[in-house]
Amino acid sequence: MHDIRAIREAPEVFDQAMQRRGLSSQSARILAIDSARREAIRAAEDALAERNAASKQVGAAKGRGDEAEFERLRALVAAKKDELAGLEEQARIEDARLRDLLMALPNLPLPEVPDGADEDDNVELHRRGTPRSFEFAPLEHYQLPAVRNGMDFETAAKLSGARYVVLSGAVARLHRALAQFMLDTHVTENGLSETWTPVLVREEMMLGTGQLPKFGEDSYQTTEGLWLVPTAEVTLTNIVNGLTLEEAALPRRFVAHTQCFRSEAGSAGRDTAGMLRQHQFEKVEMVSITHPDTSREELDRMTGCAEGILDRLGLPYRTVVLSTGDMGFGAQRTHDIEVWLPGQNSYREISSVSLCGDFQARRMSARFRPEGGGKPEFVHTLNGSGLAVGRCLIAVLENGQQADGSVNLPEVLHPYLGGKSRLGAAGGLE
Repeated sequence: MHDIRAIREAPEVFDQAMQRRGLSSQSARILAIDSARREAIRAAEDALAERNAASKQVGAAKGRGDEAEFERLRALVAAKKDELAGLEEQARIEDARLRDLLMALPNLPLPEVPDGADEDDNVELHRRGTPRSFEFAPLEHYQLPAVRNGMDFETAAKLSGARYVVLSGAVARLHRALAQFMLDTHVTENGLSETWTPVLVREEMMLGTGQLPKFGEDSYQTTEGLWLVPTAEVTLTNIVNGLTLEEAALPRRFVAHTQCFRSEAGSAGRDTAGMLRQHQFEKVEMVSITHPDTSREELDRMTGCAEGILDRLGLPYRTVVLSTGDMGFGAQRTHDIEVWLPGQNSYREISSVSLCGDFQARRMSARFRPEGGGKPEFVHTLNGSGLAVGRCLIAVLENGQQADGSVNLPEVLHPYLGGKSRLGAAGGLE
């Protein structure tokens, strides 16, 4: 959420940032509501003062036996009470209008973020690894002989509908091994704190990280009002919801492996084959809660943590900074990591690492107390995939495929697979 004081002080700067995100100028509408809200508050304060003054005079008039003055003052107190109630309600309505408007507007991009309309305007930062040259036409993951018995979309469709999968046997074990490898790496080498969180959350938690109110159609809600998390960003970030931390406690770095749920609203017809775009999937999610002075540096550190997983798996990838038109709602700057998928002959997103500044912290009322004293300040929040487990499985399968239908597996996974090094064409670990 945005700081109304900053908008009052520099409305033109706010409008320019909104225009970079493809929106029209917003400050005039915001400030008009803010002015009406403040005027109602001022009027309510005046009415309260007048009512209190009249209330004090009522007793004096009664004591003097001045019935006329007593009745006039009593009527004035009653009128001011009604007026005060009306003004307080007006202020409440204007405050809600202002909050709803500010909650619906995206975060302001950092100055260095490239301007653009969509993903075509993203800027590549670097590439690592060289895509393998195949002596045969590489297949997509779901076409590989090695996975045909372990990746069942028909049964999943019977159970749940489209965009679900049932994994079994060696493929399921490989999927689990990838998640375990990611967690172990982030905890033992990257210094993240392993965390296990619920996948059902209250509505205010979704509001806190920006999934609501604007993007409710992208997630699932139960009949009891709880929401299924689209990512563990929601739970990990909201750990500090409503807290005031000591500055010495920063940064706080979390990692969690969870199920994630997305309705994929608006993606009809996209990536309908295979596991690339699912309603239910798994991610290893990283979240950092930092001091404002170190958050930009933390973005690069987190990006490196995600890239390191791909480096150790031997998977080619590229990292891009998203343009203003492709960046997510809550982000100030986002780095997408795209892994090479030979079956599609293209790079596809496998991680998105975002700096949100104090945008989420304002929604959550998450602050820290400076060591030298002074007023508590809002923390900065960051989140990123480290990585999407299903998409990593796809990349391992496609990049390791062999002409005979088998798949050679990355060496770092062998200890997680009982020393096995390949997925045989028949579907077993060998």
